[in-house]
Amino acid sequence: MAKMSSVFLGFLLTLVVYLFFGRYEFYGLLIVGFIVGYIAQEGIVGGMWNAALAGAFGTIVSAILFIILITISGTALMGVLGGLSGFTISGITSLFAVIYEIIKYMIVMGITGAVGGALTKQKN
Repeated sequence: MAKMSSVFLGFLLTLVVYLFFGRYEFYGLLIVGFIVGYIAQEGIVGGMWNAALAGAFGTIVSAILFIILITISGTALMGVLGGLSGFTISGITSLFAVIYEIIKYMIVMGITGAVGGALTKQKN
């Protein structure tokens, strides 16, 4: 079962990593996954599940923010239409990129979440 407090905290931290630390994204995901697994305190499987869920939520919201950014930002002459046509042309490619990011975030954060959950289970 997912602990929504740890998932929500992991979701926020995932957004921070994705939006502000893009260059160090992999290392940030490792740290955030560990934190979520440790906070969940549900053992290996619970830590992995909570961290993977937080990573998936973070990826989906980041993709939505990216779509809004692409849609609204166009050239000064085209306005909204420039962004919409550009997004429509690259829509399929963007979909594959989002699916790849979801899988990557879930795997990386799930593994370190399992490590964090295992450490809390040993402590108790």
